[in-house]
Amino acid sequence: MDARALLTLAARNANRNKAGSLLSLAAIAAGVAGLIVSGGFVHDLTRQLGEAVIHSQSGHIQIARSGYFEYGSRSPGKYLISDEEVGRLGLEAMPHVRAAMRRVAFTGLVGNGHSSYPIAGEGIEPELEAELGTYMVLERGRMLARSDRYGALVGAGVARAMDLKPGSTINIVAPTVDEAMNTLEFEVVGTFQSFSKDYDDRVIKISLPAAQELLNSNGANVLVALLDDTKSTSETARRMRDESRGMGLEVRTWESLNDFYEKAVALYERQFGVLRVIVLLMVVLAVAGAINVRVLERAGEFGTMRALGNRGKDVVALIMVEGVLIGALGALIGTAIGCASAWGLSSLGIPMPPPPNSNLEFVARIELVPSVVLGAFAIGMLATVLASFAPAIRMARLPIVEALRRLV
Repeated sequence: MDARALLTLAARNANRNKAGSLLSLAAIAAGVAGLIVSGGFVHDLTRQLGEAVIHSQSGHIQIARSGYFEYGSRSPGKYLISDEEVGRLGLEAMPHVRAAMRRVAFTGLVGNGHSSYPIAGEGIEPELEAELGTYMVLERGRMLARSDRYGALVGAGVARAMDLKPGSTINIVAPTVDEAMNTLEFEVVGTFQSFSKDYDDRVIKISLPAAQELLNSNGANVLVALLDDTKSTSETARRMRDESRGMGLEVRTWESLNDFYEKAVALYERQFGVLRVIVLLMVVLAVAGAINVRVLERAGEFGTMRALGNRGKDVVALIMVEGVLIGALGALIGTAIGCASAWGLSSLGIPMPPPPNSNLEFVARIELVPSVVLGAFAIGMLATVLASFAPAIRMARLPIVEALRRLV
Protein backbone atom coordinates (compact mmCIF):
# COMPACT_ATOMS: atom_id res chain seq x y z
CA MET A 1 0.00 0.00 0.00
CA ASP A 2 1.55 3.31 -1.06
CA ALA A 3 1.83 6.24 1.33
CA ARG A 4 -0.89 8.37 -0.30
CA ALA A 5 -3.45 5.57 -0.26
CA LEU A 6 -2.50 4.72 3.32
CA LEU A 7 -2.99 8.32 4.44
CA THR A 8 -6.34 8.66 2.63
CA LEU A 9 -7.69 5.39 4.08
CA ALA A 10 -6.48 6.30 7.59
CA ALA A 11 -8.23 9.70 7.39
CA ARG A 12 -11.51 8.05 6.29
CA ASN A 13 -11.32 5.46 9.06
CA ALA A 14 -10.63 8.13 11.72
CA ASN A 15 -13.66 10.09 10.51
CA ARG A 16 -15.88 7.00 10.34
CA ASN A 17 -15.93 6.24 14.05
CA LYS A 18 -16.83 9.69 15.30
CA ALA A 19 -17.61 8.78 18.92
CA GLY A 20 -14.28 7.03 19.51
CA SER A 21 -12.35 9.72 17.68
CA LEU A 22 -14.02 12.50 19.68
CA LEU A 23 -13.18 10.75 22.96
CA SER A 24 -9.55 10.42 21.91
CA LEU A 25 -9.42 14.04 20.73
CA ALA A 26 -10.88 15.27 24.02
CA ALA A 27 -8.32 13.34 26.10
CA ILE A 28 -5.39 14.53 24.00
CA ALA A 29 -6.58 18.15 23.89
CA ALA A 30 -7.13 18.26 27.65
CA GLY A 31 -3.66 16.86 28.34
CA VAL A 32 -1.91 19.23 25.94
CA ALA A 33 -3.80 22.29 27.21
CA GLY A 34 -3.02 21.33 30.81
CA LEU A 35 0.69 21.03 30.06
CA ILE A 36 0.77 24.42 28.32
CA VAL A 37 -1.01 26.18 31.17
CA SER A 38 0.96 24.50 33.97
CA GLY A 39 4.29 24.90 32.16
CA GLY A 40 3.61 28.57 31.51
CA PHE A 41 2.69 29.05 35.16
CA VAL A 42 5.96 27.47 36.32
CA HIS A 43 7.98 29.62 33.90
CA ASP A 44 6.26 32.76 35.17
CA LEU A 45 7.00 31.82 38.78
CA THR A 46 10.70 31.27 38.09
CA ARG A 47 10.95 34.47 36.02
CA GLN A 48 9.26 36.57 38.69
CA LEU A 49 11.41 34.99 41.39
CA GLY A 50 14.55 35.85 39.42
CA GLU A 51 13.46 39.43 38.73
CA ALA A 52 12.51 39.87 42.39
CA VAL A 53 15.95 38.94 43.71
CA ILE A 54 17.62 41.02 40.99
CA HIS A 55 15.57 44.16 41.54
CA SER A 56 15.38 44.06 45.31
CA GLN A 57 18.81 42.81 46.34
CA SER A 58 21.59 41.58 44.10
CA GLY A 59 21.34 43.33 40.73
CA HIS A 60 22.30 41.37 37.62
CA ILE A 61 26.06 41.21 38.21
CA GLN A 62 28.35 41.95 41.15
CA ILE A 63 32.11 42.56 41.11
CA ALA A 64 34.20 42.30 44.26
CA ARG A 65 37.75 41.64 45.40
CA SER A 66 38.68 37.95 45.07
CA GLY A 67 37.64 36.12 48.22
CA TYR A 68 35.07 38.68 49.31
CA PHE A 69 32.02 36.52 48.57
CA GLU A 70 33.42 33.69 50.72
CA TYR A 71 35.12 35.60 53.56
CA GLY A 72 34.16 39.26 53.24
CA SER A 73 31.35 39.16 55.79
CA ARG A 74 33.92 38.63 58.55
CA SER A 75 36.15 41.56 57.62
CA PRO A 76 34.81 43.58 54.69
CA GLY A 77 37.48 46.22 55.19
CA LYS A 78 40.10 43.81 53.77
CA TYR A 79 38.24 43.52 50.46
CA LEU A 80 37.90 47.06 49.15
CA ILE A 81 37.85 48.30 45.55
CA SER A 82 39.36 51.75 45.02
CA ASP A 83 37.79 54.54 42.95
CA GLU A 84 40.72 54.21 40.53
CA GLU A 85 39.88 50.56 39.89
CA VAL A 86 36.22 51.48 39.40
CA GLY A 87 37.26 53.99 36.74
CA ARG A 88 39.50 51.45 35.00
CA LEU A 89 36.65 48.99 34.67
CA GLY A 90 34.37 51.53 32.96
CA LEU A 91 31.22 49.55 33.64
CA GLU A 92 28.82 52.31 32.55
CA ALA A 93 30.29 52.28 29.03
CA MET A 94 29.72 48.56 28.50
CA PRO A 95 26.86 47.37 26.26
CA HIS A 96 23.62 46.43 28.08
CA VAL A 97 24.70 48.16 31.33
CA ARG A 98 21.99 50.61 32.44
CA ALA A 99 23.65 51.60 35.70
CA ALA A 100 26.62 50.66 37.86
CA MET A 101 26.69 51.44 41.56
CA ARG A 102 29.01 50.99 44.53
CA ARG A 103 28.12 49.37 47.82
CA VAL A 104 29.88 49.15 51.16
CA ALA A 105 28.98 46.30 53.50
CA PHE A 106 29.35 46.27 57.26
CA THR A 107 28.04 44.49 60.32
CA GLY A 108 27.29 46.11 63.63
CA LEU A 109 24.64 47.00 66.17
CA VAL A 110 21.79 49.46 65.92
CA GLY A 111 20.52 51.11 69.09
CA ASN A 112 17.45 53.19 69.83
CA GLY A 113 18.42 54.35 73.33
CA HIS A 114 16.73 51.40 75.02
CA SER A 115 18.02 48.27 73.29
CA SER A 116 20.34 47.13 70.51
CA TYR A 117 19.93 44.79 67.56
CA PRO A 118 22.50 43.09 65.28
CA ILE A 119 22.34 44.25 61.67
CA ALA A 120 23.99 43.81 58.28
CA GLY A 121 24.38 47.32 56.90
CA GLU A 122 24.78 48.56 53.34
CA GLY A 123 26.19 51.87 52.20
CA ILE A 124 24.51 52.71 48.90
CA GLU A 125 24.17 55.36 46.20
CA PRO A 126 20.47 56.22 46.67
CA GLU A 127 19.51 57.40 43.16
CA LEU A 128 21.07 54.42 41.43
CA GLU A 129 19.68 51.98 43.98
CA ALA A 130 16.19 53.44 43.44
CA GLU A 131 16.52 52.57 39.74
CA LEU A 132 17.58 49.04 40.66
CA GLY A 133 15.10 48.37 43.47
CA THR A 134 11.84 48.32 41.52
CA TYR A 135 10.67 45.20 43.40
CA MET A 136 11.29 46.82 46.78
CA VAL A 137 8.11 47.93 48.55
CA LEU A 138 8.20 51.05 50.70
CA GLU A 139 6.26 50.22 53.86
CA ARG A 140 6.39 53.63 55.54
CA GLY A 141 8.11 56.94 54.96
CA ARG A 142 10.16 57.53 51.81
CA MET A 143 13.18 56.21 49.98
CA LEU A 144 16.70 57.34 50.79
CA ALA A 145 17.85 60.43 48.85
CA ARG A 146 21.31 61.78 48.05
CA SER A 147 20.76 64.64 50.49
CA ASP A 148 20.18 62.16 53.35
CA ARG A 149 23.82 61.84 54.39
CA TYR A 150 22.76 60.62 57.83
CA GLY A 151 19.43 59.10 56.85
CA ALA A 152 18.64 55.39 57.18
CA LEU A 153 16.27 53.10 55.28
CA VAL A 154 15.36 50.24 57.59
CA GLY A 155 14.19 46.71 56.77
CA ALA A 156 10.67 45.95 57.99
CA GLY A 157 11.88 43.22 60.34
CA VAL A 158 14.47 45.51 61.96
CA ALA A 159 11.84 48.24 62.31
CA ARG A 160 9.45 45.89 64.11
CA ALA A 161 12.14 44.49 66.39
CA MET A 162 13.34 47.98 67.41
CA ASP A 163 9.97 49.79 67.22
CA LEU A 164 11.30 52.20 64.60
CA LYS A 165 9.33 54.52 62.33
CA PRO A 166 10.14 57.49 60.08
CA GLY A 167 11.65 60.20 62.23
CA SER A 168 13.16 57.82 64.80
CA THR A 169 16.77 58.40 65.80
CA ILE A 170 19.15 55.46 65.88
CA ASN A 171 22.85 54.89 66.56
CA ILE A 172 24.87 52.44 64.50
CA VAL A 173 28.03 50.96 65.99
CA ALA A 174 30.41 49.15 63.62
CA PRO A 175 34.11 48.23 63.43
CA THR A 176 36.27 50.35 61.13
CA VAL A 177 38.76 48.93 58.65
CA ASP A 178 41.41 49.48 61.36
CA GLU A 179 39.37 47.25 63.71
CA ALA A 180 38.46 50.14 65.99
CA MET A 181 34.84 50.85 66.92
CA ASN A 182 32.97 53.82 65.55
CA THR A 183 29.42 55.10 65.96
CA LEU A 184 27.21 57.54 64.07
CA GLU A 185 23.69 58.82 64.63
CA PHE A 186 21.05 58.47 61.90
CA GLU A 187 17.43 59.43 61.33
CA VAL A 188 15.07 56.79 59.94
CA VAL A 189 13.52 58.10 56.70
CA GLY A 190 11.55 54.97 55.78
CA THR A 191 11.04 51.24 56.19
CA PHE A 192 10.99 48.72 53.31
CA GLN A 193 10.07 45.19 52.35
CA SER A 194 11.98 43.16 49.78
CA PHE A 195 11.26 39.71 48.40
CA SER A 196 13.18 38.02 51.23
CA LYS A 197 11.97 38.13 54.82
CA ASP A 198 15.44 37.18 56.12
CA TYR A 199 16.91 40.16 54.27
CA ASP A 200 14.32 42.53 55.75
CA ASP A 201 14.99 41.17 59.24
CA ARG A 202 18.62 42.27 59.27
CA VAL A 203 19.42 45.02 56.75
CA ILE A 204 19.72 48.78 57.18
CA LYS A 205 20.69 50.97 54.21
CA ILE A 206 22.57 54.25 54.64
CA SER A 207 24.28 56.57 52.18
CA LEU A 208 27.65 55.53 50.79
CA PRO A 209 29.52 58.58 52.23
CA ALA A 210 28.08 57.90 55.69
CA ALA A 211 29.09 54.22 55.50
CA GLN A 212 32.61 55.20 54.43
CA GLU A 213 32.77 57.65 57.35
CA LEU A 214 31.52 54.98 59.74
CA LEU A 215 34.14 52.49 58.54
CA ASN A 216 36.89 55.08 58.08
CA SER A 217 37.35 53.99 54.46
CA ASN A 218 37.14 55.45 50.95
CA GLY A 219 36.62 52.26 48.97
CA ALA A 220 33.68 50.02 48.07
CA ASN A 221 33.17 46.33 48.66
CA VAL A 222 30.94 45.56 45.71
CA LEU A 223 30.18 47.03 42.30
CA VAL A 224 26.63 46.20 41.22
CA ALA A 225 25.58 46.30 37.56
CA LEU A 226 21.98 46.75 36.42
CA LEU A 227 21.39 45.56 32.84
CA ASP A 228 18.74 46.45 30.28
CA ASP A 229 17.81 42.78 29.85
CA THR A 230 18.32 39.79 32.15
CA LYS A 231 19.04 37.61 29.10
CA SER A 232 22.25 39.60 28.55
CA THR A 233 23.69 38.60 31.94
CA SER A 234 26.05 35.84 30.78
CA GLU A 235 27.43 37.81 27.84
CA THR A 236 28.00 40.95 29.95
CA ALA A 237 29.57 38.99 32.81
CA ARG A 238 32.01 37.42 30.35
CA ARG A 239 33.00 40.86 29.06
CA MET A 240 33.48 42.11 32.64
CA ARG A 241 35.74 39.17 33.45
CA ASP A 242 37.86 40.04 30.43
CA GLU A 243 38.09 43.71 31.48
CA SER A 244 38.96 42.88 35.11
CA ARG A 245 41.55 40.20 34.33
CA GLY A 246 44.72 40.80 36.36
CA MET A 247 43.02 43.19 38.81
CA GLY A 248 42.32 40.58 41.49
CA LEU A 249 38.57 40.95 41.08
CA GLU A 250 35.80 38.36 40.90
CA VAL A 251 32.64 38.61 38.79
CA ARG A 252 29.46 36.84 39.83
CA THR A 253 26.03 36.73 38.22
CA TRP A 254 22.74 36.91 40.09
CA GLU A 255 22.18 33.15 39.73
CA SER A 256 25.39 32.30 41.58
CA LEU A 257 24.72 34.96 44.22
CA ASN A 258 21.28 33.54 44.96
CA ASP A 259 21.75 29.80 45.25
CA PHE A 260 18.21 29.35 46.59
CA TYR A 261 16.95 30.47 43.16
CA GLU A 262 18.70 27.56 41.43
CA LYS A 263 17.28 25.18 44.05
CA ALA A 264 13.78 26.60 43.57
CA VAL A 265 14.03 26.28 39.78
CA ALA A 266 15.28 22.70 40.09
CA LEU A 267 12.34 21.89 42.38
CA TYR A 268 9.82 23.41 39.95
CA GLU A 269 11.39 21.52 37.03
CA ARG A 270 11.17 18.22 38.88
CA GLN A 271 7.54 18.87 39.74
CA PHE A 272 6.72 19.79 36.14
CA GLY A 273 8.60 16.70 34.92
CA VAL A 274 6.43 14.50 37.14
CA LEU A 275 3.35 16.29 35.79
CA ARG A 276 4.44 15.56 32.21
CA VAL A 277 4.75 11.84 33.01
CA ILE A 278 1.34 11.79 34.72
CA VAL A 279 -0.33 13.56 31.78
CA LEU A 280 1.36 11.22 29.31
CA LEU A 281 0.10 8.15 31.20
CA MET A 282 -3.42 9.55 31.54
CA VAL A 283 -3.65 10.36 27.83
CA VAL A 284 -2.19 6.98 26.85
CA LEU A 285 -4.71 5.14 29.02
CA ALA A 286 -7.67 7.23 27.83
CA VAL A 287 -6.75 7.00 24.16
CA ALA A 288 -5.75 3.33 24.38
CA GLY A 289 -9.23 2.38 25.52
CA ALA A 290 -10.91 4.15 22.60
CA ILE A 291 -8.44 2.76 20.06
CA ASN A 292 -8.74 -0.77 21.40
CA VAL A 293 -12.52 -0.69 21.03
CA ARG A 294 -12.30 0.78 17.53
CA VAL A 295 -9.68 -1.75 16.37
CA LEU A 296 -11.55 -4.77 17.78
CA GLU A 297 -14.76 -3.64 16.08
CA ARG A 298 -12.89 -3.62 12.77
CA ALA A 299 -11.15 -6.98 13.19
CA GLY A 300 -13.13 -8.45 10.28
CA GLU A 301 -12.13 -5.50 8.09
CA PHE A 302 -8.45 -6.06 8.86
CA GLY A 303 -8.87 -9.80 8.26
CA THR A 304 -10.33 -9.04 4.81
CA MET A 305 -7.35 -6.75 4.04
CA ARG A 306 -4.91 -9.52 4.83
CA ALA A 307 -6.96 -12.09 2.91
CA LEU A 308 -6.73 -9.82 -0.15
CA GLY A 309 -2.94 -9.83 0.05
CA ASN A 310 -2.04 -7.01 2.44
CA ARG A 311 0.62 -7.97 4.92
CA GLY A 312 0.58 -7.59 8.69
CA LYS A 313 2.83 -4.56 8.52
CA ASP A 314 0.24 -2.82 6.32
CA VAL A 315 -2.33 -3.28 9.07
CA VAL A 316 0.12 -1.93 11.65
CA ALA A 317 0.93 1.05 9.43
CA LEU A 318 -2.75 1.84 8.87
CA ILE A 319 -3.61 1.78 12.59
CA MET A 320 -0.52 3.81 13.50
CA VAL A 321 -1.23 6.45 10.84
CA GLU A 322 -4.81 6.75 12.13
CA GLY A 323 -3.35 7.31 15.61
CA VAL A 324 -0.91 9.93 14.31
CA LEU A 325 -3.72 11.82 12.54
CA ILE A 326 -5.92 11.79 15.64
CA GLY A 327 -2.93 12.74 17.80
CA ALA A 328 -1.98 15.65 15.55
CA LEU A 329 -5.53 17.00 15.44
CA GLY A 330 -5.99 16.56 19.20
CA ALA A 331 -2.65 18.22 19.91
CA LEU A 332 -3.55 21.15 17.64
CA ILE A 333 -6.90 21.59 19.40
CA GLY A 334 -5.20 21.30 22.80
CA THR A 335 -2.56 23.86 21.77
CA ALA A 336 -5.25 26.32 20.71
CA ILE A 337 -7.19 25.79 23.96
CA GLY A 338 -4.02 26.03 26.05
CA CYS A 339 -2.86 29.26 24.39
CA ALA A 340 -6.31 30.82 24.69
CA SER A 341 -6.52 29.80 28.37
CA ALA A 342 -3.05 31.20 29.02
CA TRP A 343 -3.99 34.50 27.42
CA GLY A 344 -7.25 34.71 29.35
CA LEU A 345 -5.73 33.85 32.73
CA SER A 346 -2.82 36.24 32.15
CA SER A 347 -5.25 39.04 31.34
CA LEU A 348 -7.05 38.47 34.64
CA GLY A 349 -3.97 37.68 36.72
CA ILE A 350 -3.73 34.99 39.38
CA PRO A 351 -3.37 36.42 42.93
CA MET A 352 -0.77 34.37 44.81
CA PRO A 353 0.04 34.28 48.53
CA PRO A 354 3.57 35.15 49.68
CA PRO A 355 6.03 32.37 48.84
CA PRO A 356 8.14 30.78 51.61
CA ASN A 357 10.45 33.25 53.37
CA SER A 358 8.59 36.26 51.99
CA ASN A 359 5.88 38.66 53.10
CA LEU A 360 4.94 40.00 49.68
CA GLU A 361 1.98 38.74 47.67
CA PHE A 362 2.26 38.75 43.89
CA VAL A 363 0.20 38.24 40.75
CA ALA A 364 1.10 35.21 38.63
CA ARG A 365 0.44 34.86 34.91
CA ILE A 366 0.77 32.15 32.28
CA GLU A 367 3.70 32.61 29.93
CA LEU A 368 3.49 31.14 26.44
CA VAL A 369 6.93 29.59 26.18
CA PRO A 370 7.69 28.08 22.72
CA SER A 371 9.58 25.12 24.18
CA VAL A 372 6.68 24.31 26.53
CA VAL A 373 4.09 24.59 23.74
CA LEU A 374 6.12 22.38 21.40
CA GLY A 375 6.81 19.91 24.20
CA ALA A 376 3.11 19.66 25.06
CA PHE A 377 2.26 19.13 21.39
CA ALA A 378 4.92 16.39 21.14
CA ILE A 379 3.62 14.65 24.27
CA GLY A 380 0.09 14.64 22.82
CA MET A 381 1.39 13.03 19.64
CA LEU A 382 3.62 10.56 21.50
CA ALA A 383 0.77 9.48 23.77
CA THR A 384 -1.42 8.60 20.79
CA VAL A 385 1.36 6.72 19.02
CA LEU A 386 2.07 4.70 22.17
CA ALA A 387 -1.62 3.99 22.64
CA SER A 388 -1.94 2.78 19.04
CA PHE A 389 1.10 0.50 19.01
CA ALA A 390 -0.18 -2.43 21.12
CA PRO A 391 -3.59 -2.76 19.35
CA ALA A 392 -1.85 -2.55 15.97
CA ILE A 393 0.58 -5.37 16.80
CA ARG A 394 -2.21 -7.49 18.27
CA MET A 395 -4.36 -7.11 15.16
CA ALA A 396 -1.45 -7.84 12.82
CA ARG A 397 -0.78 -11.12 14.69
CA LEU A 398 -4.42 -12.20 14.79
CA PRO A 399 -4.95 -15.21 12.50
CA ILE A 400 -6.84 -14.32 9.32
CA VAL A 401 -9.47 -17.00 9.88
CA GLU A 402 -10.24 -15.75 13.39
CA ALA A 403 -10.39 -12.16 12.18
CA LEU A 404 -12.80 -13.08 9.38
CA ARG A 405 -15.11 -14.82 11.89
CA ARG A 406 -15.70 -11.39 13.44
CA LEU A 407 -16.84 -9.94 10.13
CA VAL A 408 -20.42 -8.80 10.42
